[in-house]
Parts: sequence; C-alpha cells; structure tokens
Amino acid sequence: MKEVTINTKYKDSVFRMLFNSKEELLSLYNAVNGTHYDNAEDLEINTLEEGVFLNMKNDVSFVFRFELNLYEHQSTKCGNMSLRFLYYVSDLLAGMVVQKDLYGSKNLKIPVPRFVVFYNGSDKLEDISYEKLSNHFIKEVETPELELIVTVINVNENHNPEIMNACKTLKAYSIFVGKIRRYVKNMSIEEAADKAIDECIREDVLADFLRKNKAEVCRMSVLEYNEELHLKTVHSEGYEEGYDAAKAEANKIIAEKDARIAELEALLAEKNS
Repeated sequence: MKEVTINTKYKDSVFRMLFNSKEELLSLYNAVNGTHYDNAEDLEINTLEEGVFLNMKNDVSFVFRFELNLYEHQSTKCGNMSLRFLYYVSDLLAGMVVQKDLYGSKNLKIPVPRFVVFYNGSDKLEDISYEKLSNHFIKEVETPELELIVTVINVNENHNPEIMNACKTLKAYSIFVGKIRRYVKNMSIEEAADKAIDECIREDVLADFLRKNKAEVCRMSVLEYNEELHLKTVHSEGYEEGYDAAKAEANKIIAEKDARIAELEALLAEKNS
C-alpha cells in the first residue's frame, strides 16, 4: 500500500479556489438561505489568511446583509467544528472592533455570526445536521451561557437537491468529487483525479475552471484525499488505543475487586473458625 503523506504547509483547497469570488459566494449564500440577492458588491470577503487550527486557513468568511458568514468544507467528520469556529469568529471579530472601544460605554454592534460546514466525505451523514459548542461542555447545563451552532450540509451527490440546484458551482463540485471517489476504487488517487478532471471537461462540468487550473486541481485533490485517509487512520488508531486502554483499566478494577472480595472472605472465614 502506498504510504500516505501530508503536506503540513498545504494551505488551499479546490473548494476555496471555486468560491474565492464575490459572485460565487453570493450564489452559495443564496442556495443555503433560499434567497435571490444579485448584487455581489454588497458582499465583503474577510477570510482569515492564517487560521489557528493546524496552521490551516479558515476556508471562507464574508459579511453580507449584517451577517458574518463562516463557511468550511470538510471531507471527514470532525467533532470539533464548533470549537474551531469559536476560534475563527473570535479572530475575525477582534479585527473588526477597536480594542479601546471595548472599555467604553457605547454598545458596540457586530454582524450576526453564522456557521456552515459543507460536508462531502465518504461517511454517511444526514442531509442537514447540527453541532453545538455546548456538546463539548464537561458539565451539561440546561441553558448554556455560551453557545455556537454549526449547520452541517451534506453536499455529496444525491443529497440536498434544492441547495445543489440553486448553486451550479456547488453541484458541479459535488459531481467532480463523486467521480474521483468512484475511480479511486480501481486506480491510484493521481490517476483517479486526472481521469475525473478530463471527464468533467468533456461533460462541461467546471470545464473552464478545470482547463485553467488542471495541474493545481489535480495536486490539491490528491492532497485532500490523502489527508482524508490520514485522518481516518489516525481516528481508527486512536479509537483502538483508547479501547485497549479502557479495557486494561477495567480489567485492573475487576482484579482489585476480586482481590478485595477474597480478602474479605478470608477475614470472614477466620472469624467464623
């Protein structure tokens, strides 16, 4: 099996490349929210250049209609997206507010934060699901004083047709990723990415984008797939290690309990003799 390697300095992704313009982001926003706004110049992109999580960039963030929209793409399930978004939105808001104003009497106004993950991994996931920051709290509270809710949208083929049909680029991206996943079952990831790109161009799926960026898209697709495989491997190994540790601890407790019972039985037998 070919060794999986991860380039830790790798910053970009096909998703970011596709949605790096105001026009494409407005189309994506409209699809997510069921709206039909058409003035892309009202949208202000403010994506973080350097994120705080594994030295990766925040995928996309922008302000539109008094909302701060943070969009992330994920090809593997991540149970910590609400925490990641908390870091991201804190950095973004810190850049919007002058520090000295925080100590004033004036009530500062900020755009309404909204958090969305576009998921296209191979694990099964509902069309729409939600993750909450409060799920991370060690202690469960009825009314959390700090909450952050992430909407996770499954953008794999045959999921969320209304959203996909409302954003041509998102649907085309889903088709492209679907082709890679099918082809990689019978060939290397490099061959699968190359074949998917050529086929999409012939079928007029992201054709102009793929012609212009073929080499870069192929490289990023390989890196993204390898990263996905790597994270799954780490998760599996971590689960097995955790299971083994828990099993060893349970056996230790049982052994100590048995020893204690034997000791008590011996004391009882001695007392009755």
